[in-house]
Amino acid sequence: MKRRILIDLNVVLDVLLDRSPHAEAAAAVWALVERREVEGLLAAHCVTTLHYLATRARGREFGDRCVADVLTVFAVAPVDGAVLADALALRWARFEDAVCAAGARAAGCQLITTRDPRGFKGSACPALTPTETLAALRTPPPAA
Repeated sequence: MKRRILIDLNVVLDVLLDRSPHAEAAAAVWALVERREVEGLLAAHCVTTLHYLATRARGREFGDRCVADVLTVFAVAPVDGAVLADALALRWARFEDAVCAAGARAAGCQLITTRDPRGFKGSACPALTPTETLAALRTPPPAA
């Protein structure tokens, strides 16, 4: 069974904006998804935020290209009313992190890859940095 991971927006932005020193590990996780060694998902609300931030950084054409590129690599974890209600019930300081955590759980992800694992304390899915994710993915998945 292929592992399923939710990728936080900060990891995607590290790759697309080549943000050093984080881009290298983030790009290695992205490459695993691109090679279909793991199934990578983005929470639906992250795609709109990605477009906004990429457009603000480098213009509309870049923003459009970023969204088109991520949609060819990553699946999208739905964010619906149930996910939002679950996120609210978490009562976390950062609602967007709670939405990612609730979306990851609803989508059956085994882990969340983020540059800020502390923002996901209490998540049903463990949150790991890209470097930690790479190490974790080298070990065989637990037997079902």
